[in-house]
Amino acid sequence: MQFSHQFEQRFTEMLTHYPTKRSALVPTLLYAQDEVGHLTDEVISEIAARLDLTELEVRNVISYYSMLSTKPRGKFNVQVCTNIACMLRGGEELFEHCKQRLGVGHKGTARDGLFSLEEVECIGACSWAPAVQVNYAFHENLTPEKMDSVLEEYRRTGTG
Repeated sequence: MQFSHQFEQRFTEMLTHYPTKRSALVPTLLYAQDEVGHLTDEVISEIAARLDLTELEVRNVISYYSMLSTKPRGKFNVQVCTNIACMLRGGEELFEHCKQRLGVGHKGTARDGLFSLEEVECIGACSWAPAVQVNYAFHENLTPEKMDSVLEEYRRTGTG
């Protein structure tokens, strides 16, 4: 597995910030996923070897975190929170709206590869519910109309 020079620099630097290699697992997985698009068998094997872990240990961590995926996602991964605070303020309706607007269901990816959609339990933005996270950007106090504007901005600019 060949990662970019930027990934290698980040990885080397990251190891100096943690008391054990294992502690760097989640950020390393996130960087690898950003670079490759998803966590392939090859990526998992490489990261396990680099951090002195078994592939099973790495896969267990991947299965725990909703932001990590072994399947290809769209360029923009839309995570709609439907936990209690967001649910009470329209999170479920917002998720249904996104399903219709993007033409995909939970953990689906649009045909053009631009958007993926997930219903998630909590993104830690309860005070600003309903909230959505697109890749690493938060969008809060949303309505279906505001969500349409958010999606259109990502589609128009390609960056959000």
